[in-house]
Amino acid sequence: MKKSLLTLSVLAGFGMLSASAVAADQGLENCIQAVKKEKAGELVKLEKLNVAGKGAYELELRDNNRQEWEFMCDADSGKLTEKESEVADPNSQAFKKNVKVTEEDAAAIALKANPGKIEEVEYEVEENGGSSYEFDIVNDKGLETKVEVDAASGKIIETATEEWEIGEEVDEKR
Repeated sequence: MKKSLLTLSVLAGFGMLSASAVAADQGLENCIQAVKKEKAGELVKLEKLNVAGKGAYELELRDNNRQEWEFMCDADSGKLTEKESEVADPNSQAFKKNVKVTEEDAAAIALKANPGKIEEVEYEVEENGGSSYEFDIVNDKGLETKVEVDAASGKIIETATEEWEIGEEVDEKR
């Protein structure tokens, strides 16, 4: 019961409490708990993704220093699979120290693999210190795909289809 109340309060905090939110699954609750153990802060966005046929949650958190963090979590097990920090400016030292591929070239790579319109871009620093661009691309059918491109090699690291999203970060919109 306590975990369900936590999930409901998180979803209510996103302003998205609905009948479907009340039916939030155990995997999501486990993901929220895992993120809270990793980092204190405010959840600012939650997405349900399909990554290579498997469900995942992407939770974005803003810590007390206003630093944003992105956590990928397995939807079934509730285990964290990835943790990245985000920077608002691609010229930040943490991001640009490994960049060999421009944002424009990375966008062209992402759009070639997944045609559409780039709606959002994030500048991410991986746990190993590597940099990547994450593009949210919406195709002509309205389907949103996240494409993460390595900023050093230009290779696509990950592709995921968005099933739903709660919360929005206006500063990342294009």
